[in-house]
Amino acid sequence: MRRSSTDESTYRRSPSPEGKEPGFARGGPFRRCSSLYGRAGAGEAGDAGGGPFFGLHSNPGPKAAQARYTSPKGNKYVVFYLDLSFIFLLELKRCSMARGCLQGVKYLMFAFNLLFWLGGCGVLGVGVWLAATQGSFATLSSSFPSLSAANLLIVTGTFVMAIGFVGCIGALKENKCLLLTFFLLLLLVLLLEATIAVLFFAYTDKIDRYAQQDLKKGLHLYGTQGNVGLTNAWSIIQTDFRCCGVSNYTDWFEVYNATRVPDSCCLEFSDSCGLHAPGTWWKAPCYETVKSWLQENLLAVGIFGLCTALVQILGLTFAMTMYCQVVKADTYCA
Repeated sequence: MRRSSTDESTYRRSPSPEGKEPGFARGGPFRRCSSLYGRAGAGEAGDAGGGPFFGLHSNPGPKAAQARYTSPKGNKYVVFYLDLSFIFLLELKRCSMARGCLQGVKYLMFAFNLLFWLGGCGVLGVGVWLAATQGSFATLSSSFPSLSAANLLIVTGTFVMAIGFVGCIGALKENKCLLLTFFLLLLLVLLLEATIAVLFFAYTDKIDRYAQQDLKKGLHLYGTQGNVGLTNAWSIIQTDFRCCGVSNYTDWFEVYNATRVPDSCCLEFSDSCGLHAPGTWWKAPCYETVKSWLQENLLAVGIFGLCTALVQILGLTFAMTMYCQVVKADTYCA
């Protein structure tokens, strides 16, 4: 018996243009899956134009849209808070590292400037001792009588102490003004030393002529009242270097207006030995002898100057590094 067309299975029938298939849309087994994508089928809530296949609808319903976009908002906020927390932790770590570096540089600079200050105290003490016991010790120039070894040591020691004190206080207090002052003072000293060295090597011949003339003028102050330092300096130089006079022992003839030299020029020291014959005196000129001694020990002099420059450069490095660390700490970790 032939089955009627009305008894055909809904699975064999082509979908209607309007999509109204009660068996497929309402009672079909795919309704539950299709409803997940916002469509329960044609005929519900006036949903016209729906297709027969689940999950392929282009316009989801309001419930599906609400279900889709409601939950991700909380996830976005959580991710945002996590990002902020991560950035905050990075900032804390960076600040702690900057603070640790600042503390390390702080103590290194304090130790350096403490040694610097102690060295200045030592130099100042030696200068004061020389000034108290030897008068104007090592004053050889008549044009600059105050330019003595004692006065130079006193001035140098005082200046070094002042610079070291500023550096110590600036390091302990982490004060930018004191650190910058220390840096500028030390830089000024370094530039001044470099300028003097360049001028000395550039005008060596002129300096030699002027120094010899000035030293010969200073010989006339030998043994006079108030010039104990100059007298002692010439006596020590002629005895230790075994020399006599600036350029020759005859330089003393103009001082005494006689054929005479100080007793420190004698080969064998004794009272009034300078009145004896020239054969008993040292013949080497003191200026050339001392100059030759300096040239022979030029390596030691150069090493001393290089060490002094390196110490100053190290102080400049500490000061500028700590200044930058303090600025960073005040800017990022305030």
